[in-house]
Amino acid sequence: MTHHALHRPFAPAIISADFKTYPTDFIVKELMTVDFSGQGEHLWVHVCKVGMNTAFVTKLLAGWADIAMRDVGYSGLKDRHAQTYQWFSLRLPKRGMPALEFDEFVKNHLKEGESLTLIAHHWHDKKLHRGTHKANAFTITLRQVAGEMSAINAQLTHIKQAGVPNYFGEQRFGRDGDNINQAKAFFEKILSSAKPYKPFKKDMDKHSLYVSSARSMLFNALLGERVRLGCWNKAVTGDVFNLDGTGSIFCADIDDEIIRRVSEQDIHPTAPLFGVGEPKNTDESLRIYQAVLAQDEFELIKNGLLKVGVKLAQRPLRLRVHGLNWQWHDDSLTLDFELPTGSFATSVLFALCENLVENR
Repeated sequence: MTHHALHRPFAPAIISADFKTYPTDFIVKELMTVDFSGQGEHLWVHVCKVGMNTAFVTKLLAGWADIAMRDVGYSGLKDRHAQTYQWFSLRLPKRGMPALEFDEFVKNHLKEGESLTLIAHHWHDKKLHRGTHKANAFTITLRQVAGEMSAINAQLTHIKQAGVPNYFGEQRFGRDGDNINQAKAFFEKILSSAKPYKPFKKDMDKHSLYVSSARSMLFNALLGERVRLGCWNKAVTGDVFNLDGTGSIFCADIDDEIIRRVSEQDIHPTAPLFGVGEPKNTDESLRIYQAVLAQDEFELIKNGLLKVGVKLAQRPLRLRVHGLNWQWHDDSLTLDFELPTGSFATSVLFALCENLVENR
């Protein structure tokens, strides 16, 4: 994770490790509780996929069910280079299972190293929408781990107790940060026209990716400055706070109660996700963020986001790592933990490892 020379909260205990040597070295499971109605026109399918991204699986499922891709729902995007367990919904108004057996259909569409297995299916009266699941469970194996085992164990214990900076992961920025280059080209184009921004339907997903990548880059820069200043996990005057595990945010004067709640991780300081709207941060908090955003390199990005009209939001600076456990097998280390949706497992690894070598 090198985007914009992000700062680390403490010196990494692992000098180097191999990452994603095999798909099973990165296992992700959506944690979702749904009370299926057993009726309705939506067939929810639980699948295990290896070597393919969510968009490709959506296309495959639409082909299997002979429906439009817009009638396939999913909750979150999952990595291609991983073994992931994910839910999809298929709108089938006639309430009949697709004609061809799932395995029979899929085997003709898989390349070497790819697999897609149907684990379960249920009828339901609602489509699956983005962001329905609230958390993901990860099992990550690092191989060829170089570093002092006792120091690594101590750092993992600290991460379990203190959390990590809530950086957006590198995958948000595309291969070699290419999403940012494309976002800049997109912003230059729309800013060169006096017309209001109005996308064609076919471009909306692409433009949405550029916007989210650009906002993520700005957020990482703001969080990186708080890490550099040593206050990513402490309240400063004028902060906006997030109530842990919710989307709720509020402003408050800093008193003993606020300091205690931040310390106990009941609430977290936030930074803005840049967009249209009056800044909610004030005083020292606002000054820190304004100094970062005033840098020339961010001018195009800011103007582009304002032209698109994306609304200002807040994101917590700290990420709690729930249920963190780990096991050693010689020089391999397997981590188990849960994270809320919208956060990145690589942020946990970034707080632990100096140099991750991704094998794929």
